[in-house]
Amino acid sequence: MAHKFHIPVLGLGFSIDTPLKVAKYGISSVVSIVDDELIERMRAYHTQKRNMSYVPIPKNSHDSRARRINCYLNFLDLIIKDDFEKLKQLPFEAGNDLCRYFELLPDDSQLKQGYELMLEYPDGERKKIFQSILRKRMELGKIDVNIMAKVDRIKNENRNGITVDEDSDALAALRGFAKSRLTSSVVLSAGMNPRLYSYLEHFEDFFPDENNILKKRIILKVSDFRSAFIQAKFLAKKGLWVAEFRIESGLNCGGHAFATDGHLMGPILEEFKQMKVCMMEELFGLYTKGLQKKGISSVPVMEQRISVQGGIGTAAENEFLLEHYQLDSTGWGSPFLLVPEVTNVDDDTLGQLANANESSFFLSNSSPLGVLFNNFRNSSIEAERKIRIEQGRPGSPCTKKYLCANTEFTETPICTASRAYQKLKIEHLKKEKLPVAEFEKQLLKVTEKICLCEGLCSSAYQKVGILKPKESKAVAICPGPNLAYFSGIYSMEEMIGHIYGRTNLLEKVKRPNFFIKELELYVNYLAAEINLLVEGFTEKKKNQLIRFKEELFRGIDYYKFLFREFAGNGQRFEGMFYQPLLSAESRLRQLSI
Repeated sequence: MAHKFHIPVLGLGFSIDTPLKVAKYGISSVVSIVDDELIERMRAYHTQKRNMSYVPIPKNSHDSRARRINCYLNFLDLIIKDDFEKLKQLPFEAGNDLCRYFELLPDDSQLKQGYELMLEYPDGERKKIFQSILRKRMELGKIDVNIMAKVDRIKNENRNGITVDEDSDALAALRGFAKSRLTSSVVLSAGMNPRLYSYLEHFEDFFPDENNILKKRIILKVSDFRSAFIQAKFLAKKGLWVAEFRIESGLNCGGHAFATDGHLMGPILEEFKQMKVCMMEELFGLYTKGLQKKGISSVPVMEQRISVQGGIGTAAENEFLLEHYQLDSTGWGSPFLLVPEVTNVDDDTLGQLANANESSFFLSNSSPLGVLFNNFRNSSIEAERKIRIEQGRPGSPCTKKYLCANTEFTETPICTASRAYQKLKIEHLKKEKLPVAEFEKQLLKVTEKICLCEGLCSSAYQKVGILKPKESKAVAICPGPNLAYFSGIYSMEEMIGHIYGRTNLLEKVKRPNFFIKELELYVNYLAAEINLLVEGFTEKKKNQLIRFKEELFRGIDYYKFLFREFAGNGQRFEGMFYQPLLSAESRLRQLSI
């Protein structure tokens, strides 16, 4: 890889066309393929922008979801490769895209060092040969895709009266990717889906070709070692290789937050570091047996990468993670929301984000999935939600129906953020004749849900100018808490320079070490869970929280060990790490279960 970082998936629309903007510079990024309506509209926009013919794929046509996704990914592949070839043919002239490619690279990159050496050569044949070698060594960034494994609605329609598994949302999305021309990876997130994982077997690109090359690779986004190993073994037995474990912080991340059982990032990374070789050997043994059952043998040892994302904020943190835990890459997501040339954030939301502080970001129950969601207090969708409640019409119109899963009042699943569900639920609460305080509390739980299907797309539609007249302008956005410390609108050079330590965008900002920040988030989470336990006590929940607390203490002990190992780094490390660590430990001891 040309770069030491990647840009993870950002909501639905924020990174939907990010590869078009960064892949030609060797930067890999991830596109969400949850929303085929968004994908189809962005394909229409970009093809027309480039004066290419656009043939629409109607929603009600055969296998439309998979075909829409497939066509968009093929379009990205075609355009990005074309842009890359045009970039490579440019002369080495200061200020153009070819020079920009090399100047964005990390300073320790051999390719960049070669470029800088070439610039010192006098004009002539030797310089031209050197330039030709540099061009040949340039790499294109990957166009990876993300599928939330548990967002897998079974379509109500069926073929000839028979429901077919391949019609489910996740499987159709996978089919669209698997049949595309891309040579890249699918990032499987949000837990294990056996039906989806088994469906991977249907596509030959996930298996080695005659040259033992995987055209399509599997990346598992995970939050602990145990679940990662279980999922990878399930796949290996089917002859499917996990090419990368992408470790994400349970709480110090953007989007949906999946709190671990008290497992902190440091100890998780340490376990991957210590167990990497053993894990890979066991997985490769299962993998070769799985391939043999399919008639494939003599496969060489496969590469298995490990990366991390969630809350990284400085070049020092970035380098520490890469070096100490022997990682292959880091993920930088939320900070790129402040880089207009990389992501799709409308002007109003961009201004709000640039001026936000720590209190602007909060962990909410806003998601219809019933999973914690990193929310932005000043988002326009939050304002819209409150206005609808004041008008006596809580809830949102439900048009896309990707998150329809509730059958509490209806035979057909509906979304808990929808107006239909909230009306039924509120009527039910009124009939229960609860005390006023309890009713208000239950009412808030119902009405705090927001429409993510529309809200996470609106910003992209506004940014490129394709919002339809009657569509809502309300934007849902889900940055990680780390974005609070970035207060500006940046160029790509500035953000990448910050990642690699060429500049420091946070030089005057008081910001906790990202390990400490995550610990504080977990202590806050535990405190909130203890309050909920008081309201609805169960022995099972109590024991779970006791184990959670014990795990946090084990994590703190690990960080004390880590501090002793790096104590020679001076007072700054002690002030930013050790003292806040002791403060978090003290607060944790005060929490009584």
